[in-house]
Amino acid sequence: MFYQMYEFNHAVMAPWRAAAEAMRVAYRNPFNPLSLTAYGRTMAAGFEVFERATRRYGKPEFGLPLTVINGEEVSVHEKIVWSKPFCNLLHFERVLPPGTERGPKLLMVAPMSGHYATLLRGTVETMLPHADVYITDWVDARMVPVHDGAFDLDDYIDYVIEMIRFLGPDTHLMAVCQPSVPVLAAAAVMAMDEDPNVPASMTLMGGPIDTRSNPTAVNRLAENKPIEWFAENVVMQVPWPQPGAMRLVYPGFLQLSGFMSMNLDRHMTAQKDFFVHLVKNDGEPAEKHREFYDEYLAVMDLTAEFYLQTVDTVFIRHALPKGEMTHRGRLIDLKAITKTALMTVEGENDDISGVGQTAAAQTLCSSIPDGMRMHYLQPDVGHYGVFNGSRFRREIAPRILNFMKANALGNRATTAETPRVVKGRFTRKS
Repeated sequence: MFYQMYEFNHAVMAPWRAAAEAMRVAYRNPFNPLSLTAYGRTMAAGFEVFERATRRYGKPEFGLPLTVINGEEVSVHEKIVWSKPFCNLLHFERVLPPGTERGPKLLMVAPMSGHYATLLRGTVETMLPHADVYITDWVDARMVPVHDGAFDLDDYIDYVIEMIRFLGPDTHLMAVCQPSVPVLAAAAVMAMDEDPNVPASMTLMGGPIDTRSNPTAVNRLAENKPIEWFAENVVMQVPWPQPGAMRLVYPGFLQLSGFMSMNLDRHMTAQKDFFVHLVKNDGEPAEKHREFYDEYLAVMDLTAEFYLQTVDTVFIRHALPKGEMTHRGRLIDLKAITKTALMTVEGENDDISGVGQTAAAQTLCSSIPDGMRMHYLQPDVGHYGVFNGSRFRREIAPRILNFMKANALGNRATTAETPRVVKGRFTRKS
């Protein structure tokens, strides 16, 4: 009933949101003399804050029609090249100038943890000039009809494997946060099967490979509750008239409330500052606030079976680092990975996946040659800064690109150019 009440309250607020938006437009209208006064700007600001606070934020667009390659601006076309009920594989197809190399074939596996794949817009934008980028665009579970079946962690791993096979040999993987575990599992399953399409490299960024290492508040919450508690308290049924009505899900609005509560003071201050900027007519900071929260507040539902299986496997039982994780009943052997290079990236101030949790993959994947592995700890960044922002663009992304190029299937013979395991800096094998 809680989800139904949430939907009911949203519907009840609809007329008030419409009225607030109408009043905001009226007070901002240049033909209204009050729009030039502090009173008019204050009223318009108050109505906008109210409308945005009560709005449901839809799925954002990537909005990346152009990129710059070798100083030349080229167009980018977003295409769905592979599709299943719970995921679309998007290709950012660049119109390359003649003679320009396409760069590494990169599959970004976006988090399925409440936000849309557009959370990685900045990551995609940074990599586009240098790589042929594909990204998993996970579908909001409440938009998937019940007759399309279930989707759990095993299905997630299957989807990743199918996409890698679709893209073919010499594909490089990038997993940001949550998908680090299923991506690592998928690489192991392919290695166990001696699949000819095993990825050339995988980069795991801020992921919960072993949450026993430096546990965060998120990790402790999961550990302190039995899986039955999560099933009884956070799993709900999608209400009518959504396409996925009757499907059991972990609602996105619950995940968002958890995100917000972790830094509530900061979010409240941001809203106050937004109001002040609107009153002062400071356009640039106000627009930056809109851009960030349009993305941050857009959330999607997760299927109950995927959510519960992930919480139990990753955060409660720590099955992967203990060597107990299975896929379709078969034990996953990380030591089977020998042909896929491994890079792990962590942020020094990450409060979601603590330092050491992602690096644990280096120890677990003990069969990967030292010349095909690397660990990088980025100083002075939190979780978001691991995959976005100025330090990502300036310090992390170049290292990832160098690692992918050095571990392309045709380059591995040149061991002098192959990165080795490092921590906090980039060095090369002597």
